[in-house]
Amino acid sequence: MDLTMCGLLIERAEELARLYAEYGNWNDVKDVWFDERRSNRSTRGSAQKIYRVLTARFKNAPGALPNPSILPSILDTCQTTRDKAQVLYLYLIADDSLVQYVVHEYVARMAEGSPESLDFSNETLRDLLGHLEYADGGSFDYADSTVDRWCEGFRSVMRDIGVLDGQRSVAGTPPSIGDIPLLVAMDYSYEDSDNGWLTAPRGLLYLFQPEDRWEEQFDRAAKTDAWEYLDVRGGLTLRPSGDPGSWATDGGTR
Repeated sequence: MDLTMCGLLIERAEELARLYAEYGNWNDVKDVWFDERRSNRSTRGSAQKIYRVLTARFKNAPGALPNPSILPSILDTCQTTRDKAQVLYLYLIADDSLVQYVVHEYVARMAEGSPESLDFSNETLRDLLGHLEYADGGSFDYADSTVDRWCEGFRSVMRDIGVLDGQRSVAGTPPSIGDIPLLVAMDYSYEDSDNGWLTAPRGLLYLFQPEDRWEEQFDRAAKTDAWEYLDVRGGLTLRPSGDPGSWATDGGTR
């Protein structure tokens, strides 16, 4: 968790994923990354920080998310930068406990039907952070300038994934989801849950999809080669057509 590095840094993340897919180990990726930064006269401190934060997201990614080695092929099939952001956003949540906590709080607000549930103003974010308690009994306590910078970084993520529209907006709406991030979110929901995942699809919840949109998203997934409806004991259920995530290595979806 780094309070000054909450953003997705989409281009840098994609670059690191491509290097990992090419070289297959993080030591070689690190050498190439810093050689390129030096040739571009980037400051070593900045390059180190970006490398540390982004590689941690990939190294700590749960098995329910695509391995970084196949991530470039997934990002290549994304139709927009927003699609890429929605994919990379799931890696951020899995790695950053503070982002995960705040996203969980917003998901709960949406489920309760709270008015202005997607209000990302500094005041609302500060209120959520003020209720955070660490395992050792401590509370969230940082300088105001650091918290303000984190809040802006969090809002930048919300803009990237389509929840916020414009630099000044703080009131969000559930975003539309591209086909590729939908499949990644579906796989994540299925793999990172028990058999009751359809009643709380984590990937869709993290992308702020209200319950009245779930059926639509399930139907979209079932229209691809990656997912299918099955009649099990007289009732329909939705499952991956093959191994979860295999669509990413089988030439995409139709």
